[in-house]
Amino acid sequence: MLDLLEQADDHRKFQRGDVVSGTIAFVGEHEVLIDVGAKFEGVLASREFGQMSGDERKALSVGDEVECLVLNPEDRDGNLVLSLSQARLGQDWDEAERLNSAGDMFEVAIGGHNKGGLIAYVGQVRGFIPASQIDRRHAVDRSQIDGTQDSPLAGLVGQPMWVKVIEVDRRKNRLILSEQAAMRERRRQSKSDLLDNLEEGQVVNGVVTSLADFGAFVDIGGADGLVHLSELAWNRVGHPKEVLQLGERVRVKVITVDRERKRIGLSVKQLQPEPWSDVADRFQIGQLVTGTVTRLTDFGAFARIDGDVEGLIHRSELSNEDQRPEEVVAAGDELTLRVIRIDPERKRIGLSVKRAGADFDDLSALEALGALVDEGYEAVEALERGANGEAAAEAS
Repeated sequence: MLDLLEQADDHRKFQRGDVVSGTIAFVGEHEVLIDVGAKFEGVLASREFGQMSGDERKALSVGDEVECLVLNPEDRDGNLVLSLSQARLGQDWDEAERLNSAGDMFEVAIGGHNKGGLIAYVGQVRGFIPASQIDRRHAVDRSQIDGTQDSPLAGLVGQPMWVKVIEVDRRKNRLILSEQAAMRERRRQSKSDLLDNLEEGQVVNGVVTSLADFGAFVDIGGADGLVHLSELAWNRVGHPKEVLQLGERVRVKVITVDRERKRIGLSVKQLQPEPWSDVADRFQIGQLVTGTVTRLTDFGAFARIDGDVEGLIHRSELSNEDQRPEEVVAAGDELTLRVIRIDPERKRIGLSVKRAGADFDDLSALEALGALVDEGYEAVEALERGANGEAAAEAS
Protein backbone atom coordinates (compact mmCIF):
# COMPACT_ATOMS: atom_id res chain seq x y z
CA MET A 1 0.00 0.00 0.00
CA LEU A 2 2.87 2.39 0.85
CA ASP A 3 4.48 1.76 -2.57
CA LEU A 4 1.19 2.54 -4.32
CA LEU A 5 0.82 5.79 -2.37
CA GLU A 6 4.41 6.80 -3.28
CA GLN A 7 3.69 6.10 -6.95
CA ALA A 8 0.53 8.20 -6.72
CA ASP A 9 2.52 11.08 -5.23
CA ASP A 10 5.09 10.79 -8.05
CA HIS A 11 2.27 10.70 -10.51
CA ARG A 12 0.86 13.98 -9.21
CA LYS A 13 4.23 15.67 -9.77
CA PHE A 14 3.63 15.72 -13.54
CA GLN A 15 1.70 18.62 -15.05
CA ARG A 16 0.24 19.00 -18.51
CA GLY A 17 2.86 20.65 -20.74
CA ASP A 18 5.87 19.50 -18.72
CA VAL A 19 8.89 18.38 -20.69
CA VAL A 20 10.45 15.33 -19.04
CA SER A 21 13.45 13.13 -19.80
CA GLY A 22 12.98 9.40 -20.09
CA THR A 23 14.23 6.13 -21.47
CA ILE A 24 12.31 3.91 -23.89
CA ALA A 25 11.43 0.79 -21.88
CA PHE A 26 9.27 -1.13 -24.32
CA VAL A 27 8.36 -0.95 -28.02
CA GLY A 28 5.44 -3.12 -29.03
CA GLU A 29 3.08 -3.40 -31.98
CA HIS A 30 0.49 -1.20 -30.34
CA GLU A 31 2.29 0.89 -27.74
CA VAL A 32 5.55 2.39 -26.52
CA LEU A 33 6.37 2.66 -22.82
CA ILE A 34 8.79 5.31 -21.58
CA ASP A 35 10.44 5.22 -18.17
CA VAL A 36 10.37 8.78 -16.81
CA GLY A 37 12.01 7.96 -13.49
CA ALA A 38 10.68 7.51 -9.96
CA LYS A 39 9.71 3.96 -10.93
CA PHE A 40 7.05 5.36 -13.22
CA GLU A 41 6.36 4.64 -16.89
CA GLY A 42 4.34 6.70 -19.29
CA VAL A 43 2.73 5.63 -22.51
CA LEU A 44 3.21 7.26 -25.91
CA ALA A 45 -0.07 8.81 -27.09
CA SER A 46 -1.92 6.22 -29.19
CA ARG A 47 -2.77 8.77 -31.90
CA GLU A 48 0.88 9.76 -32.30
CA PHE A 49 1.95 6.11 -32.35
CA GLY A 50 -0.67 5.34 -35.01
CA GLN A 51 0.55 8.17 -37.24
CA MET A 52 4.16 7.00 -37.18
CA SER A 53 5.61 5.48 -40.35
CA GLY A 54 7.27 2.08 -40.28
CA ASP A 55 10.70 3.69 -40.43
CA GLU A 56 9.89 6.01 -37.52
CA ARG A 57 8.76 3.06 -35.39
CA LYS A 58 11.90 1.09 -36.25
CA ALA A 59 13.97 4.06 -35.13
CA LEU A 60 12.61 3.66 -31.58
CA SER A 61 14.85 1.31 -29.59
CA VAL A 62 14.71 0.15 -26.00
CA GLY A 63 17.28 2.07 -23.98
CA ASP A 64 17.15 5.24 -26.11
CA GLU A 65 17.07 8.44 -24.06
CA VAL A 66 14.30 10.78 -25.16
CA GLU A 67 12.52 13.96 -24.13
CA CYS A 68 8.73 13.91 -23.91
CA LEU A 69 5.92 16.38 -23.40
CA VAL A 70 3.22 15.48 -20.88
CA LEU A 71 -0.12 15.54 -22.69
CA ASN A 72 -2.16 14.17 -19.78
CA PRO A 73 -0.90 13.43 -16.26
CA GLU A 74 -3.59 10.78 -15.89
CA ASP A 75 -6.05 9.50 -18.49
CA ARG A 76 -9.18 7.40 -17.82
CA ASP A 77 -7.02 4.33 -17.37
CA GLY A 78 -4.61 6.08 -15.01
CA ASN A 79 -1.82 6.33 -17.60
CA LEU A 80 0.66 9.16 -17.95
CA VAL A 81 0.25 10.10 -21.63
CA LEU A 82 3.36 11.41 -23.37
CA SER A 83 4.33 12.84 -26.76
CA LEU A 84 7.72 12.69 -28.44
CA SER A 85 6.81 14.89 -31.39
CA GLN A 86 5.36 17.68 -29.24
CA ALA A 87 8.53 17.76 -27.15
CA ARG A 88 10.63 17.99 -30.31
CA LEU A 89 8.34 20.74 -31.60
CA GLY A 90 8.83 22.70 -28.40
CA GLN A 91 12.59 22.29 -28.67
CA ASP A 92 12.43 23.49 -32.27
CA TRP A 93 10.49 26.60 -31.20
CA ASP A 94 13.16 27.19 -28.55
CA GLU A 95 15.82 26.91 -31.26
CA ALA A 96 13.94 29.33 -33.54
CA GLU A 97 13.73 31.87 -30.73
CA ARG A 98 17.44 31.42 -30.01
CA LEU A 99 18.33 31.93 -33.68
CA ASN A 100 16.21 35.08 -33.75
CA SER A 101 17.84 36.51 -30.60
CA ALA A 102 21.35 35.68 -31.80
CA GLY A 103 20.75 36.86 -35.37
CA ASP A 104 22.41 33.71 -36.68
CA MET A 105 22.31 32.57 -40.30
CA PHE A 106 21.52 28.94 -41.00
CA GLU A 107 20.73 26.70 -43.95
CA VAL A 108 17.34 25.16 -44.69
CA ALA A 109 15.94 23.07 -47.52
CA ILE A 110 12.98 24.60 -49.35
CA GLY A 111 10.06 22.25 -48.78
CA GLY A 112 7.33 23.94 -50.80
CA HIS A 113 5.86 27.15 -52.15
CA ASN A 114 2.56 28.98 -52.39
CA LYS A 115 1.26 32.20 -53.90
CA GLY A 116 2.99 34.24 -51.18
CA GLY A 117 6.45 32.73 -50.97
CA LEU A 118 8.47 29.69 -49.92
CA ILE A 119 8.02 27.15 -47.12
CA ALA A 120 10.92 25.77 -45.08
CA TYR A 121 11.15 23.96 -41.74
CA VAL A 122 13.25 24.63 -38.67
CA GLY A 123 13.08 21.13 -37.26
CA GLN A 124 9.33 20.52 -37.14
CA VAL A 125 8.36 24.20 -37.07
CA ARG A 126 6.96 25.44 -40.36
CA GLY A 127 8.68 28.62 -41.48
CA PHE A 128 7.66 31.00 -44.26
CA ILE A 129 9.90 33.04 -46.57
CA PRO A 130 7.79 35.82 -48.15
CA ALA A 131 8.51 36.60 -51.79
CA SER A 132 9.78 40.02 -50.69
CA GLN A 133 12.47 38.29 -48.59
CA ILE A 134 13.87 36.13 -51.42
CA ASP A 135 17.32 37.27 -52.55
CA ARG A 136 17.49 39.33 -55.72
CA ARG A 137 19.94 36.95 -57.42
CA HIS A 138 17.06 34.56 -58.16
CA ALA A 139 15.46 37.29 -60.33
CA VAL A 140 11.97 36.22 -59.27
CA ASP A 141 9.17 37.98 -61.14
CA ARG A 142 6.67 38.48 -58.32
CA SER A 143 3.82 39.12 -60.73
CA GLN A 144 4.16 35.51 -61.96
CA ILE A 145 3.97 33.89 -58.49
CA ASP A 146 0.72 31.94 -58.26
CA GLY A 147 1.41 28.79 -56.26
CA THR A 148 1.24 26.50 -59.29
CA GLN A 149 3.98 24.35 -60.81
CA ASP A 150 4.52 27.11 -63.37
CA SER A 151 5.36 29.62 -60.64
CA PRO A 152 8.95 30.94 -60.70
CA LEU A 153 9.25 29.68 -57.10
CA ALA A 154 8.69 26.04 -58.10
CA GLY A 155 12.29 25.69 -59.26
CA LEU A 156 13.58 26.57 -55.78
CA VAL A 157 11.79 23.67 -54.06
CA GLY A 158 14.31 21.11 -52.79
CA GLN A 159 17.17 23.59 -52.98
CA PRO A 160 19.27 24.62 -49.95
CA MET A 161 18.95 28.26 -48.86
CA TRP A 162 20.67 30.40 -46.23
CA VAL A 163 18.17 32.33 -44.10
CA LYS A 164 17.77 34.32 -40.89
CA VAL A 165 14.78 34.44 -38.53
CA ILE A 166 13.19 37.89 -38.68
CA GLU A 167 9.99 37.17 -36.74
CA VAL A 168 8.93 34.43 -34.32
CA ASP A 169 5.66 34.11 -32.39
CA ARG A 170 5.13 30.68 -30.86
CA ARG A 171 1.61 31.55 -29.65
CA LYS A 172 0.47 32.48 -33.16
CA ASN A 173 2.47 29.63 -34.73
CA ARG A 174 4.30 32.25 -36.82
CA LEU A 175 7.90 31.90 -38.00
CA ILE A 176 9.13 34.28 -40.72
CA LEU A 177 12.48 33.71 -42.40
CA SER A 178 14.51 35.91 -44.76
CA GLU A 179 17.03 34.88 -47.38
CA GLN A 180 17.61 38.52 -48.23
CA ALA A 181 18.82 39.35 -44.70
CA ALA A 182 21.09 36.30 -44.62
CA MET A 183 22.65 37.09 -47.99
CA ARG A 184 23.30 40.71 -47.01
CA GLU A 185 25.28 39.48 -44.02
CA ARG A 186 27.05 36.76 -46.00
CA ARG A 187 28.09 39.31 -48.60
CA ARG A 188 29.45 41.63 -45.91
CA GLN A 189 31.40 38.81 -44.32
CA SER A 190 32.78 37.41 -47.55
CA LYS A 191 33.59 40.73 -49.20
CA SER A 192 36.60 41.34 -46.95
CA ASP A 193 37.96 37.86 -47.71
CA LEU A 194 37.30 38.32 -51.40
CA LEU A 195 39.00 41.71 -51.51
CA ASP A 196 42.12 40.23 -49.89
CA ASN A 197 42.50 37.66 -52.67
CA LEU A 198 41.13 39.51 -55.69
CA GLU A 199 43.54 40.96 -58.22
CA GLU A 200 43.05 43.27 -61.18
CA GLY A 201 42.97 41.34 -64.44
CA GLN A 202 41.30 38.24 -62.98
CA VAL A 203 38.42 36.72 -64.95
CA VAL A 204 35.63 35.38 -62.74
CA ASN A 205 32.09 34.09 -63.08
CA GLY A 206 29.18 35.92 -61.48
CA VAL A 207 25.43 36.40 -61.31
CA VAL A 208 23.66 39.69 -62.10
CA THR A 209 21.94 40.79 -58.89
CA SER A 210 20.80 44.34 -59.67
CA LEU A 211 20.40 46.77 -62.56
CA ALA A 212 20.68 50.54 -62.14
CA ASP A 213 20.80 53.47 -64.54
CA PHE A 214 24.58 53.72 -64.11
CA GLY A 215 25.46 50.02 -64.38
CA ALA A 216 24.91 46.45 -63.18
CA PHE A 217 25.89 44.75 -59.93
CA VAL A 218 27.30 41.25 -60.24
CA ASP A 219 27.81 38.77 -57.37
CA ILE A 220 31.24 37.21 -57.93
CA GLY A 221 31.30 34.85 -54.99
CA GLY A 222 29.53 36.42 -52.06
CA ALA A 223 30.31 40.06 -52.88
CA ASP A 224 28.93 42.44 -55.48
CA GLY A 225 31.06 44.28 -57.99
CA LEU A 226 29.90 47.07 -60.30
CA VAL A 227 29.97 46.87 -64.08
CA HIS A 228 29.69 50.53 -65.04
CA LEU A 229 27.51 51.39 -68.04
CA SER A 230 30.66 52.17 -70.03
CA GLU A 231 32.04 48.65 -69.34
CA LEU A 232 29.00 46.69 -70.50
CA ALA A 233 29.71 46.72 -74.23
CA TRP A 234 31.95 48.39 -76.79
CA ASN A 235 29.00 50.15 -78.34
CA ARG A 236 26.99 52.71 -76.39
CA VAL A 237 24.41 51.30 -73.96
CA GLY A 238 21.50 53.38 -72.68
CA HIS A 239 20.59 51.05 -69.81
CA PRO A 240 22.07 47.77 -68.50
CA LYS A 241 18.85 45.90 -69.33
CA GLU A 242 19.80 46.24 -73.01
CA VAL A 243 22.73 43.88 -72.35
CA LEU A 244 22.06 41.91 -69.16
CA GLN A 245 19.14 40.37 -67.26
CA LEU A 246 18.62 39.85 -63.54
CA GLY A 247 19.84 36.40 -62.52
CA GLU A 248 21.94 35.98 -65.65
CA ARG A 249 25.28 34.19 -65.26
CA VAL A 250 28.08 36.22 -66.79
CA ARG A 251 31.90 36.20 -67.08
CA VAL A 252 33.53 39.44 -66.01
CA LYS A 253 37.02 40.86 -65.76
CA VAL A 254 38.19 42.56 -62.55
CA ILE A 255 39.43 46.02 -63.53
CA THR A 256 39.67 47.81 -60.13
CA VAL A 257 39.97 46.66 -56.52
CA ASP A 258 39.59 49.41 -53.91
CA ARG A 259 40.25 47.65 -50.60
CA GLU A 260 39.98 50.82 -48.55
CA ARG A 261 36.50 51.69 -49.83
CA LYS A 262 35.60 48.02 -50.37
CA ARG A 263 34.63 48.49 -54.01
CA ILE A 264 35.15 46.19 -56.97
CA GLY A 265 35.04 47.36 -60.58
CA LEU A 266 34.19 44.83 -63.26
CA SER A 267 34.00 44.75 -67.04
CA VAL A 268 32.02 42.68 -69.51
CA LYS A 269 33.23 44.37 -72.67
CA GLN A 270 36.93 43.72 -72.03
CA LEU A 271 36.28 40.00 -72.52
CA GLN A 272 34.79 40.69 -75.95
CA PRO A 273 36.58 41.50 -79.23
CA GLU A 274 37.16 45.21 -79.67
CA PRO A 275 35.09 46.14 -82.75
CA TRP A 276 37.11 49.27 -83.54
CA SER A 277 40.39 47.39 -83.96
CA ASP A 278 39.69 46.59 -87.62
CA VAL A 279 37.15 49.28 -88.45
CA ALA A 280 39.47 50.86 -91.05
CA ASP A 281 39.59 47.54 -92.91
CA ARG A 282 35.83 47.02 -92.75
CA PHE A 283 34.69 50.47 -93.89
CA GLN A 284 35.80 53.05 -96.45
CA ILE A 285 34.89 56.69 -97.00
CA GLY A 286 31.94 56.84 -99.39
CA GLN A 287 30.80 53.26 -98.71
CA LEU A 288 27.07 52.58 -98.45
CA VAL A 289 26.01 50.64 -95.34
CA THR A 290 22.79 49.62 -93.62
CA GLY A 291 22.32 50.96 -90.10
CA THR A 292 19.73 50.88 -87.32
CA VAL A 293 19.01 54.08 -85.41
CA THR A 294 19.83 53.51 -81.71
CA ARG A 295 19.21 56.91 -80.12
CA LEU A 296 18.56 60.57 -80.86
CA THR A 297 20.30 63.67 -79.53
CA ASP A 298 20.00 67.40 -80.18
CA PHE A 299 23.03 67.08 -82.48
CA GLY A 300 21.81 64.18 -84.58
CA ALA A 301 21.17 60.44 -84.41
CA PHE A 302 23.35 57.43 -83.66
CA ALA A 303 23.07 54.31 -85.81
CA ARG A 304 24.61 50.87 -85.38
CA ILE A 305 26.26 49.45 -88.49
CA ASP A 306 27.61 45.98 -89.11
CA GLY A 307 26.11 44.87 -85.80
CA ASP A 308 28.74 46.25 -83.42
CA VAL A 309 29.89 49.74 -84.45
CA GLU A 310 27.92 52.89 -83.72
CA GLY A 311 28.27 56.00 -85.85
CA LEU A 312 26.86 59.51 -85.70
CA ILE A 313 24.52 61.04 -88.28
CA HIS A 314 24.94 64.78 -87.71
CA ARG A 315 21.58 66.59 -87.83
CA SER A 316 22.77 68.45 -90.94
CA GLU A 317 23.22 65.04 -92.65
CA LEU A 318 19.74 63.72 -91.84
CA SER A 319 17.93 65.67 -94.56
CA ASN A 320 18.18 68.65 -96.84
CA GLU A 321 15.82 70.56 -94.58
CA ASP A 322 16.73 72.16 -91.24
CA GLN A 323 14.75 69.76 -89.05
CA ARG A 324 15.12 68.34 -85.56
CA PRO A 325 16.36 64.72 -85.57
CA GLU A 326 13.08 63.37 -84.13
CA GLU A 327 11.23 64.91 -87.08
CA VAL A 328 13.26 62.82 -89.51
CA VAL A 329 14.03 59.47 -87.87
CA ALA A 330 13.10 57.37 -84.82
CA ALA A 331 14.94 54.79 -82.74
CA GLY A 332 14.74 51.42 -84.49
CA ASP A 333 14.55 52.82 -88.02
CA GLU A 334 16.66 50.93 -90.54
CA LEU A 335 18.41 53.25 -92.97
CA THR A 336 20.77 53.20 -95.92
CA LEU A 337 23.73 55.38 -94.95
CA ARG A 338 26.93 56.64 -96.50
CA VAL A 339 30.18 56.61 -94.53
CA ILE A 340 31.56 60.15 -94.55
CA ARG A 341 34.18 60.03 -91.79
CA ILE A 342 36.35 57.30 -90.15
CA ASP A 343 38.51 57.95 -87.08
CA PRO A 344 39.45 54.57 -85.49
CA GLU A 345 41.71 56.09 -82.82
CA ARG A 346 38.91 58.20 -81.35
CA LYS A 347 36.29 55.53 -82.19
CA ARG A 348 34.26 57.82 -84.42
CA ILE A 349 32.39 57.19 -87.64
CA GLY A 350 30.38 59.84 -89.43
CA LEU A 351 27.32 58.80 -91.44
CA SER A 352 24.93 60.56 -93.78
CA VAL A 353 21.36 59.92 -94.86
CA LYS A 354 21.03 62.71 -97.36
CA ARG A 355 24.21 61.68 -99.25
CA ALA A 356 23.20 58.01 -99.46
CA GLY A 357 21.45 58.36 -102.81
CA ALA A 358 22.73 56.43 -105.82
CA ASP A 359 23.41 59.69 -107.69
CA PHE A 360 25.91 60.97 -105.15
CA ASP A 361 29.48 60.54 -106.41
CA ASP A 362 31.38 63.57 -105.08
CA LEU A 363 33.69 61.87 -102.55
CA SER A 364 35.92 64.94 -102.34
CA ALA A 365 33.06 66.85 -100.72
CA LEU A 366 33.07 64.40 -97.80
CA GLU A 367 36.49 65.48 -96.56
CA ALA A 368 35.09 68.87 -95.51
CA LEU A 369 32.54 67.17 -93.25
CA GLY A 370 35.11 65.76 -90.80
CA ALA A 371 35.08 68.81 -88.53
CA LEU A 372 31.27 68.78 -88.44
CA VAL A 373 31.19 65.13 -87.38
CA ASP A 374 33.82 65.73 -84.69
CA GLU A 375 31.89 68.72 -83.40
CA GLY A 376 28.77 66.57 -82.99
CA TYR A 377 30.67 63.77 -81.24
CA GLU A 378 32.35 66.16 -78.82
CA ALA A 379 29.06 67.81 -77.90
CA VAL A 380 27.40 64.45 -77.19
CA GLU A 381 30.40 63.14 -75.24
CA ALA A 382 30.47 66.27 -73.08
CA LEU A 383 26.83 65.72 -72.14
CA GLU A 384 27.53 62.06 -71.37
CA ARG A 385 30.49 62.91 -69.15
CA GLY A 386 28.27 65.21 -67.13
CA ALA A 387 25.52 62.61 -66.80
CA ASN A 388 27.97 59.85 -65.82
CA GLY A 389 29.54 62.11 -63.21
CA GLU A 390 26.18 62.74 -61.58
CA ALA A 391 25.34 59.01 -61.62
CA ALA A 392 28.71 58.09 -60.12
CA ALA A 393 28.19 60.64 -57.34
CA GLU A 394 24.79 59.10 -56.55
CA ALA A 395 26.28 55.58 -56.55
CA SER A 396 29.01 56.52 -54.09
